[in-house]
Parts: sequence; C-alpha cells; structure tokens
Amino acid sequence: MQINWFSTLILLLAVSSPTALWGQTITGKWMTIDDETGEERSIIEIYQKGDLLFGKVLRAFPKKGNDQDPSCDKCPPEDPRHKKKVVGMDIIRNMKKQGDYYGGGDILDPGVGKVYKCKMWLEGKHLKVRGYWGVFYRTQTWKRLD
Repeated sequence: MQINWFSTLILLLAVSSPTALWGQTITGKWMTIDDETGEERSIIEIYQKGDLLFGKVLRAFPKKGNDQDPSCDKCPPEDPRHKKKVVGMDIIRNMKKQGDYYGGGDILDPGVGKVYKCKMWLEGKHLKVRGYWGVFYRTQTWKRLD
C-alpha cells in the first residue's frame, strides 16, 4: 500500500489540529509585562470556572526592596481582597466570551488598589489586556508561558 503526500498531509493536520486549537485559548499561564518599563511583573493563571474566566496571581516580581509577597493594602475596604496577599488572589474576575474577545468582567491593579472594567483578546501568541476607567484605558501585552 502506497501513501501519497496528500494523505500524509491530511493525517498530519488531523493529528496536530488539537494542538493548534489549544494555542487559541487564553486559559493558561501568562507573564505580565510592565507597559512603562518593559519589566516582568507577575505570572497570572487564567482559568475557567463555569462560563466565566478568572485570573489568579501565581507569582509576583516586585521592584527591589519591596515586599516579595505584598498585601493589597490599597484595595478599597469594601472589596473582599482588601489587605489580602496578592499571590493567590484573583485579579481578573467574571470575564465572558464576547465574539473574538473576552469582556464583561473586571481587573484589579493591586499596586494602586483600583478596579477597572476589562477586555482581553489574543493577538498572535500574545494576550492583550485592557483596563478601562471611563473613556480612559491602558493596554498591556502578556506573554504565554505554557
């Protein structure tokens, strides 16, 4: 039995397609990059719970001389994350798939204690994470780790 190149190509595509599809999800571990300094800031794991996505801090890389496991002392007192340790904290909450992006949830910047509306989407191998405060926004580019 002879296998031609077309059959081999189809077989390779069929075997590799789950891997290709896996790369299109935003769940997994991401390195956050400070958009002002370009320095690595933290590792976030985005995970699914029901129909929603959340993002948990797995590791923080604070500036030299700062607490290596800081608390969210600047979080608003009414926020359940107030004065809790940042490592292990969900900083992204309640994100829903909305077409080609995720939105409807929020993101916390524990360094300043502010909660912003959030939108996330993939651009190639990077995750774009945008926090909104009214008409103002800031977008970060995160790099996939896994």
